[in-house]
Amino acid sequence: MPDNTSGNLTDDLAGLDFAAVSPEEFARIVKGLSAKQLGEVMHGELRTRVLSEVFGRMRQQFRPEAAGQLKALIRWKITGETDEVYETSIADGRCTVSGGRSDGEPRTTLVLGDAEFLRLVSGNANPVTMFMTRKLKIAGDVGLASGLTRYFDIPKA
Repeated sequence: MPDNTSGNLTDDLAGLDFAAVSPEEFARIVKGLSAKQLGEVMHGELRTRVLSEVFGRMRQQFRPEAAGQLKALIRWKITGETDEVYETSIADGRCTVSGGRSDGEPRTTLVLGDAEFLRLVSGNANPVTMFMTRKLKIAGDVGLASGLTRYFDIPKA
């Protein structure tokens, strides 16, 4: 885990092998950082690595037994230095993730900033509170969006 007291937090995190960091450790790292620090981290190549790792793990953290017969395309738009779009498709008890926007019609679209996204996927934020405070914007099926956390093993910090 990075030493948040050292000179440069971005350098500390850039040196991390995110593939070797457990979801629980990732949750602890995110919990220990302020929104400003999270924003500082989410730039350039490091932002790309973090987003790729988070979305790459969604398949492993998917809970098919909880999803049952659910069929849905969820579009994620993460705003920051650039807007990044990922899509999560749940169907036939499987979860697939792709980068970029497809031609598919999403059942729900979630729009949130870098820090809010990291807090949400690390279990450090309540999605209902985020929605009510406009830190999370939802288009489409709000009911599906509000229940997404039950379909994934979300770490606890």
